[in-house]
Amino acid sequence: MSERATREENVDVVWSGDWVAERLGVALEGDGDLRELLGLALRRNPKRAHLLVSNVLGKHVPQRPSVVYGAGYGLGERVRALLGEEEARRAVVLGYAETATGLGHAVADGLRHAPYLHSTRRPVAGVAQAGGFEEAHSHATSHLLLPEDPELLAQGAEASTLVLVDDEFSTGNTVLNTIRALHELHPRGRYVIVALVDMRSPADRDRLTAFAAEIGARVDLVARSTGTVTLPDGVLERGQALVAAQEADAAREAGEASASAPPAAPAPAPVTRVDLAWPAGVPDGGRHGFTPAHRAALEAALPGMAERIADALGAGARQGRVLVLGFEELMYAPLRLGTALEVTLGADAEVRYSTTTRSPVLAVDDPGYAIRTRLVFPAHDTPADGPGDRYAYNVAGAGFDAVVAVVDSTADTPELHSPEGLLARLAAHTGQVLLAVVPSYTPTTPVQESAVLPEPLRGPDFSSYAPEDVGWLLQDLSDTALEAPTEEREEAIQSGGAHYAESLPVEYQPSAEYQALFAAALETSAARIARAVGTVTETVLAERGPRPVLVSLARAGTPVGVLMRRWAQHRHGLDLPHYAISIVRGRGIDATALRWLAAHHDPADVVFVDGWTGKGAITRELAAAIEEFEASGGPAGFDPEIAVLADPGGCVRTYGTREDFLIPSACLNSTVSGLISRTVLRADLVGPNDFHGGKFYRELADADVSARFLDTIAARFDEVAGQVEDEAKELLAADRAPTWEGWAAVERISEEYGIHDVNLVKPGVGETTRVLLRRVPWKILAKRGAGADLTHIRLLAEQRGVPVEEVDDLPYSCVGLIHPRYTRGATGADGRAVAGA
Repeated sequence: MSERATREENVDVVWSGDWVAERLGVALEGDGDLRELLGLALRRNPKRAHLLVSNVLGKHVPQRPSVVYGAGYGLGERVRALLGEEEARRAVVLGYAETATGLGHAVADGLRHAPYLHSTRRPVAGVAQAGGFEEAHSHATSHLLLPEDPELLAQGAEASTLVLVDDEFSTGNTVLNTIRALHELHPRGRYVIVALVDMRSPADRDRLTAFAAEIGARVDLVARSTGTVTLPDGVLERGQALVAAQEADAAREAGEASASAPPAAPAPAPVTRVDLAWPAGVPDGGRHGFTPAHRAALEAALPGMAERIADALGAGARQGRVLVLGFEELMYAPLRLGTALEVTLGADAEVRYSTTTRSPVLAVDDPGYAIRTRLVFPAHDTPADGPGDRYAYNVAGAGFDAVVAVVDSTADTPELHSPEGLLARLAAHTGQVLLAVVPSYTPTTPVQESAVLPEPLRGPDFSSYAPEDVGWLLQDLSDTALEAPTEEREEAIQSGGAHYAESLPVEYQPSAEYQALFAAALETSAARIARAVGTVTETVLAERGPRPVLVSLARAGTPVGVLMRRWAQHRHGLDLPHYAISIVRGRGIDATALRWLAAHHDPADVVFVDGWTGKGAITRELAAAIEEFEASGGPAGFDPEIAVLADPGGCVRTYGTREDFLIPSACLNSTVSGLISRTVLRADLVGPNDFHGGKFYRELADADVSARFLDTIAARFDEVAGQVEDEAKELLAADRAPTWEGWAAVERISEEYGIHDVNLVKPGVGETTRVLLRRVPWKILAKRGAGADLTHIRLLAEQRGVPVEEVDDLPYSCVGLIHPRYTRGATGADGRAVAGA
C-alpha cells in the first residue's frame, strides 16, 4: 500500500470534532458518514460559538479537488433526477457567498443545462442590484444579487424551478428569507433547497412545511447527509470564554518564543506568476451569472491551463503535495483548475484544494480539532466594508511542496504582494508559490441612467430642521430596525465581520447632569463658535462665490452647514442651497447623491462642509471618493476640499479656527442634529440608484435641542462681525496649507500605545466626545492643563468607567483610544470600559 493511501486511510482515526465536543458538550448525531463529512471548531463570532467544518467543501480543510467537485456535482445529479430532464433544463441555480459559491456552481454543472448565479459581498460599479438579503448568524452579513442579465431570476419564473444551494441547512432562516423575497418579485411554483448537510431541528422542518403552504409552492430539499447538533445551555458564553483562554495562551507562548533566540528561518519560497491563458469572455465565476455556453468554453480550456501550471511546478512538486488555494468567493475557478491538475499530474502527485476566507476561527493544533493552523493576512481586494484580516486554514505545517494561489484580477493588488500579504505568508510554509490570476469579469450591462433619482428629504417630515435649512440626500429608514448594542457593534467591527455603517448604535441619551453641562458649554462658547462660523463662511464666499452650494457631510457637518447658510443670509442676504450627503469611511461617498447634485447644480459650485477635523481621515476619504467617482464615469468638476468649523489637525485650508475646543454639537447625537441618525450603508437596503440611509428619531422630540443650538449661536452673529471681518482678511492673506500635524501625532500615539491602527485613535475634543458616546473606549489622553474645555470629557469618562491619562506634547486637547483587541470578555465587570492596558 502506498504512503498516500495509508495517510488517507488514517485521516479519520480521531474525529476532528472531539476537542470541541469534550470541552463544550456539543453533540453531533446523524446518518452514517456525518462525522466523516464534518468536524467542529470554535468561531470568533458574537452570535454562534461553534463552526461545522466540512471535509468536502474545500473551504477550511484542504481536500482532493475531485472529491470537492464530486460532492457538488453528485447533488446536482440528484436534483436533475428529482426534477426530470425537461424541468431541469428550465431550472436556475443560486448559490450563497462566500462558502457555497463553488458548491452551487458544481450543483449547476450536475444539472448540466442550468444557468448559475451566486450572491456576493462585492459591489460592482455599473451593475444593477436584482436583490439582497441578510445572513443572520454570519460574520459578514450583507448579500447582493448582481446578475448581468436582469431577467435571469425573472424570465419564465412561473414555469421554472429555483435551486438554492448552501453548504449547510441549519435553521433554514437564510434560505427561507431568500425565497420569500424573490417569491414576492417573481413567484414560482417550485423551489429546491440543496445542502451538503441538513442539520435542522424537528421544529425547523415543520416551519419549512408551513412556509411552503404559505406561499403556495412546492419546496423540496436534497442533502447528502442529515443530522442534528445538540448545544447545551450557555454554550455561546462558554465557547467565547474558551476562545479567549486559548488566544491568551497562544499570545503568551508567542511572547515566550520571541524572548528566546529564534532558530534561523529558511529563506521564503519564490513566487512565480503563471499566465493561465484564461478563455476570453468566460466569467471568473457566478457573481454575474454563468451560462451553459460559458461552461462549455471553460471545459475546453481547462486541460491547457492545467498544463501551464504543471510546467511551472518544479520537478519535486510535480511528484509531491500541491495545494490549489482559491480566494474567498472565487472558489469554482480554482476548484476546476485543481481537478484538471489532478488529471495532468496523475497518481504521482497529491493535489489538494481549499480557499481563503473572511471567517475568523480559532486554531488549535490537536488531531481532534478541525482547524489545526491559521495564516492571517490583510484583505487584498479593497473590500467594500473596509480593510480587515483574512485567513487560510490548515495550510501552515501541512507539508505542501507547492501552493498555487488563484485570485481574480481585482484582488491582484499591492496588499497581496506586501511583506504581510498572503503570498509572503504562504512562502514561509512551502517550497514554491505560484500565482495564477483569473481576469475579473466585467458585465456589459450599464446602469440604467434613465432611473429617476430620488428627491431630497426635508423637515418636518424628515428631521426637525426647517425645510429651507437643509435637504437630506438620504433615504428614510426610520421604520427599519438597525440599532445594535455598543459592545456587540464594537466586536463585530474589530473582528472584520461587519462595517460600522451596517448598523446604528443605540442612541445614547445623556444624563440630566450632562445635559446641564451641554447647556452651560453652549452659553460660554456661543460667541467663539459664531466667530468661527463667520470666518469660514466669509472665506468660502471670497474663494468659492458668488453663490456656493453648501453640501454638509451628514451628520456632524450638518449643523455647521445650517449655521453657514444662516450667516450668509444674515450678513449678505444670500439664500444659499444646502444639502446633507453621506460619506462612509472605507466605502466612500454616496455616488447617487453626487449624481443628483450634478443634475441640479454646477459641480464646481459645490462646497463640502464638515464640523471639524480629527486626523483627517474623512478629508482623505473624500478626495479618493471624488477621484473614483469621476474615474467610473460620474460627472466631473467636484472640488474635494472640505470647509470646516475647526481644524485642530491641520488637515484642510478652509476653516474657521485651528483651536481644539468643545463644539457643543459634538456632545450629543441626533438631538442636536435635527433628530437624524448617522448614515447607513448596507447592501440589502441601498441599491445602486438609492441614497444612503438614515433614520428620523421622532420619538426624541422632547429632548431635541437642535433649534436651540442654532439660535443661540446665530444670536451672536452681530456681536462677532467685526472680529470675523479682521480674521477672514488675515486668513485669506495667510499660508493655510495643511500641515497634517495631527496625522503625525496619531501615528506616533498608535505605535506608542501598541494599537497599530490609526482608525482606533480618535483625536480632538469632538472625536473623543463621540467615541465616549458611541464606542467602547479604552482610555482618554488629556493634554495637561487643558482645563474647562475638557470638563464634559471627564464627566463622560467617569460615567463610562474610562481612565483619563494626562500627557504632555499633545497637539490636541485630548485623544480617545479604542482597545486594539476588543471583545466583550475584555470589558470591566460592569461591562463599560476595557480593563487593563
